[in-house]
Amino acid sequence: MELLMTNQPWNLIIFMVIPVGLAECLVATEFYTLYLRDKGNNSWKTINKLLGIVAGIYFSFVFLYIVTHILPQIEWRGAVDIIAVISYLCGVVPLLSITLLEFGIIGKNLTENAKIRLHFIFLIGFLIVSHVAMIFGMVEPSVNAENHHNMHEIHEQHNMN
Repeated sequence: MELLMTNQPWNLIIFMVIPVGLAECLVATEFYTLYLRDKGNNSWKTINKLLGIVAGIYFSFVFLYIVTHILPQIEWRGAVDIIAVISYLCGVVPLLSITLLEFGIIGKNLTENAKIRLHFIFLIGFLIVSHVAMIFGMVEPSVNAENHHNMHEIHEQHNMN
């Protein structure tokens, strides 16, 4: 994604490092919370809850910024760009869901174990879509554009015949 390469290093930090870093920290605190659950240590649970709230709110603002300021003027370079951007934007669903879970807006009638399971599912969902976005975002744009251009030429030649 050219978006991450422009305005170096700020776009990379704002759009990838911070949200993925928050999610990775959330994973770590999730494990500590589960490991120390029976030991009466609630500090990791508090940190985990705070990270879940911050990650969802932060990524919601990133999502809104990209949808309102970047998407209207983006120059798509083929399917790889579309997959990268859409999978990245899909990350708002699981991260915002974690925030809503932490605020008790969703899952308020669930048992503690069911909330933990749902928290993990949302977190794994975010990690999957963000990694898909990273993988497709790392594809060299010229390769994607060249393939797109070649397919367009083949289509044009086929129509002439």
